[in-house]
This record gives sequence, structure tokens and C-alpha cells, in this order.
Amino acid sequence: MRLHRLAPLSAALVLSATAGAAGAGEVYTKIGLPGVVLGYAQPIGPLFGVRVDYATLGDRSERRTEDGINYDGTLKASRAALLADWFPFAGSFRLTAGVTSNQYRLDLLANGAGGTLTIGNTTYTTSANDQFKVQVKFPSSTPYFGFGWGHGMGNGLRFSFDIGAKVGKATVSYALTGPLAQQVSQADIDAELAELRDGVGRVKAIPQLTFGIGYSF
Repeated sequence: MRLHRLAPLSAALVLSATAGAAGAGEVYTKIGLPGVVLGYAQPIGPLFGVRVDYATLGDRSERRTEDGINYDGTLKASRAALLADWFPFAGSFRLTAGVTSNQYRLDLLANGAGGTLTIGNTTYTTSANDQFKVQVKFPSSTPYFGFGWGHGMGNGLRFSFDIGAKVGKATVSYALTGPLAQQVSQADIDAELAELRDGVGRVKAIPQLTFGIGYSF
């Protein structure tokens, strides 16, 4: 079974096992990067805590230009996280590490529509059936490291702040359909993908910078 499928089950088991801990559980929401966050935190005494949360930017579509080609782009961005917090000074400051289950994917589609496409070093005349598709995808499971304030011991209204990143390297793949697929040389495809990897494919981490509010009960 893949790690990203185990994450929700693992989170439930961890939170269930710590439900009787000294700290009051906290329901919280955050906003910033990577979007809107909803989660639950369970302190385990003054030095440690565990959290599970879900963040999303939703689906976004826009037209963009990459390396001279006009693409219709669709971004899907969401992730679930299982996190462990360490409060080294038994206060509000904490260090955080964990694992995230991600759906971070950018789909780029260039339609021929009877015009031209410059792929690599060659300009090709296209038909309405020609399409050049590129996908930039972040790994489905990644480690998370960060620091912040909040989610420790206490009751009532709580505030939190996070700085961190999910660490992983994006991959770039492509699909070429229509009559154009028989015309484009592999050298031009390799050149185009190399340029994309130097641009949008150079992502090696996705940052988190969020402010939150929660309530412990």
C-alpha cells in the first residue's frame, strides 16, 4: 500500500492514541501558502504534539507562455499532512517535521488550431487536431520540515504561525497527438523538455507560510 494512502489511517491512529494526553485538542484553520488549511492538533504534554491537517488552493486555470509556446494551464494544488511538533523551550515556539500526501500538478496544453508551434529549435505548421501536452507533477508523498508558533498547551482561542516546506523534485512529462506527432523530431522534444525543466520543472520544494486561528477544548 502506498504511503499517501496510509497517511489518513496513520493520522487517525496517532490522534486516537493521544486523545487522553494532558493537553486539550485544538481545531484550527489557517490561510496563506499553500492556501486554506483545516486541521486538528493534539498536544502530548508541554514538549510534544501531533497534528493532522488538509490544505488546498483548489483548481486554477490560466493562459501562460513557456519558452515561446502559448499554453492553457490548469493547476491542481492540495495536500494532507501528518505532523509532529517539538516545543524545545516548553513554550509556543516549535520545530515541526512530518509527511504530506500531495496532489500538486500543472497541466499545460498547446493546441495547433492550424497555426504554428515552435518546439525545440523548429517551427512546425499544425492542424486543428494537433496538441502538445506537458505535465509538471510534484511527488505524491514528501517530507515536511518547518518551524512556527502555536498549537501547544492551553485552552480557548489560539493563534499560530508556520514557516516550512515540502521537499521533493517535480517531474516533467509530455504527450504529442495528431499528425504533428509524426513530424516532430526527438531532438526538438528533448530540447523543449529541457527548457521546461529549467523553468517550471525546477521546483524542488513547495513553501508554507500561514497564519492561523484555532480553539482548544
